[in-house]
Amino acid sequence: MHQTEHADLLIIGAGLSGLVAACEAVEAGLRVLVLDQENEANLGGQAHWSFGGLFLVDSPEQRRLGIRDSLDLAWSDWTSSAQFDRLDDEDQWAERWARAYVEFAAGEKREWIRRQGIELTPIVGWAERGDGRAEGHGNSVPRFHVSWGTGTGVSTPFAEKVLRARDEGKLVFRGRHKVTDLVSTHGAVTGARGQVLREDRAARGVSSSREVLAEFEFRAEAVLIATGGIGANHDLIRKHWSERLGRAPRHMLTGVPSYVDGSGLQVAEAAGARIVNRDRMWHYTEGIKNWDPVWPGHGIRILPGPSSLWLDALGRRMGAPCLPGHDTMGTLQHLRTDPGIDSYDHSWFILNQRIIAKEFALSGSEQNPDLTSGDRRRVVMDRLFARGAPAPIQAFLEHGEDFIVARTLEQLVEGMNRLEPQTPIDHALVRRQVEARDLQTRNRFGKDQQIQSIHNARRYLGDRATRAVKVHRILDPKAGPLIAVRLRVITRKTLGGIQTDLDGRVLANDGTPVPGLYAAGEVAGFGGGGLHGYNALEGTFLGGCLFSGLQAGRSLSNALS
Repeated sequence: MHQTEHADLLIIGAGLSGLVAACEAVEAGLRVLVLDQENEANLGGQAHWSFGGLFLVDSPEQRRLGIRDSLDLAWSDWTSSAQFDRLDDEDQWAERWARAYVEFAAGEKREWIRRQGIELTPIVGWAERGDGRAEGHGNSVPRFHVSWGTGTGVSTPFAEKVLRARDEGKLVFRGRHKVTDLVSTHGAVTGARGQVLREDRAARGVSSSREVLAEFEFRAEAVLIATGGIGANHDLIRKHWSERLGRAPRHMLTGVPSYVDGSGLQVAEAAGARIVNRDRMWHYTEGIKNWDPVWPGHGIRILPGPSSLWLDALGRRMGAPCLPGHDTMGTLQHLRTDPGIDSYDHSWFILNQRIIAKEFALSGSEQNPDLTSGDRRRVVMDRLFARGAPAPIQAFLEHGEDFIVARTLEQLVEGMNRLEPQTPIDHALVRRQVEARDLQTRNRFGKDQQIQSIHNARRYLGDRATRAVKVHRILDPKAGPLIAVRLRVITRKTLGGIQTDLDGRVLANDGTPVPGLYAAGEVAGFGGGGLHGYNALEGTFLGGCLFSGLQAGRSLSNALS
């Protein structure tokens, strides 16, 4: 049995929310012990790999770009998107967390992240543009604030503080410690036990050994679970796949490292925690297979601008809300419930070189070296003045198995059919749809909803400069060559989880707090067991980890100091 000294606070999981809570506890003078099943190279968890977007309301960055935002507008967007429908039960605390988070995003958050060392670029992206209804899902205005350093710019300040606290003897970090059970004494959680895994110096995100060397048991006054979701556990995803989303894909790409396995949820539930909203998840339909993978089944999500033509597996153009960058879950639901295509796992983008050069971005710190480096001049040159596709996009054009490049539409469709021979697409159908779309580009008005959306995007300076190419014909020879991209579902976020009150205290099935047990981050549905409801507005996953970690850290500091 491997034991350590008694700690005031034991934190399970060294992802973003766990690090935030640890920093708050250390600052309050608590003795903190942090456990993680991975090595020190993985500090910051999934946040490190993210694009680094943060949801803010009425920020200086928005105002400089002429965006008029408000708490009322943001809350209207949030509730319209979340569609909370279990308010007397599973959404009881989720809605309260949602309101508290939106108020945080409109208030303290901007100054707080600045004090933590997080810097924002001038770019405010317009993610999840919505389903076309004022009372429907989506952001009415751009709110996606991109951090310098992308995800590393958000996670690194907290990782550095934790390491500094460790070096100063204020915190103990134990990597390669996998928690299997919580310890209870007289009905209160007082520690954790589990397995010491073999030392493994694998690089960040790479699957590590699960060889067990010993067992451990640690004690503390309180325990915080911050172990993340189920994004790499396809069996659990399929088990809890919602009926409203239709048939789960037979094959999915994986958007998170393999350690995101849902084990923390199981440990918490065994200790009496209530798990709610299991059927709510956030998976993307614009996934492509990483040609240079880090973890098994590694997929990358395309962050598309508004101009690519989106076809289903049979080559039929999809209409609103299934437009690039508009409605993630609406598109997923359509692809998985339409009886003509729900047995297929792919769809298609059709575009050209002019579109891909300006409108394609790839999610992830490693796919955005200019932003991740923090080199301002490089970002300006790469994003505003570079000719051709950015280097990471070009690498996928050259090496990615999902990309097809051709000079003519006939050759493009032939390439698509070679890649997916079980679902051959009719060239005449594709040509008819592309040409009909192209006819709508002659005026600044028209009936095509997607063309209308492009014109709307280009009225916003941020999109016009960096994300939305001028309306033009896809078949314009000067804009070629033509490009097709095969898209598949990529797993990502768990929207449900451990139900908690606003202090981060874990609730039991009877609604009372489990003494000594707290939760934060994705394992808690980013707060309350699912503050997003059914739909996220983007920039809210990292933000949810920051906020729930902060709330739990402050509450624990007050309770234990």
